[in-house]
Amino acid sequence: MSIEQIVFHPSDWVPNNPALPVLIYRRAIFDATSSDFEEAFSENGWTGIWQNGVFDYQHYHSGAHEVLGVGSGSAKLLIGGPDGKIFDLVAGDALILPAGTGHKNLGSSPDFQIVGAYPEGQHADIQTHAASDAMLKTISSLPVPSTDPICGSAGGLNEYWR
Repeated sequence: MSIEQIVFHPSDWVPNNPALPVLIYRRAIFDATSSDFEEAFSENGWTGIWQNGVFDYQHYHSGAHEVLGVGSGSAKLLIGGPDGKIFDLVAGDALILPAGTGHKNLGSSPDFQIVGAYPEGQHADIQTHAASDAMLKTISSLPVPSTDPICGSAGGLNEYWR
């Protein structure tokens, strides 16, 4: 597994999270399925696990950090708002998006499926407009999760977010 990190500054109406980098895990789980990601996220204390796709419109979450694991297929995601960066993701890849980070699906294979989850006690909302002062305060005050959704108590966000 290799981990890339990138910090996104505000982009148009998307606040992003200038304090925490987006983490891109290439081949987070070799030969992964959606069930493999569900199991890893659950074992590492991430909750609210779901399976689906990624919305085809720009949005962000002000109340939670989010992990996304590609369980099947491939997708081209725009991360970081309208002026962000395009990432090509394939089965086995994962992303950790700090609260406030914009994301949008630009296109995916017919078999694309993603598994998402959130740190315990955090709740995702779907924001499609500029953040209020209260939302920006929430984004900046959310605690760093106690475990990484893939690596557990060692590695990953434990190294890059602390």
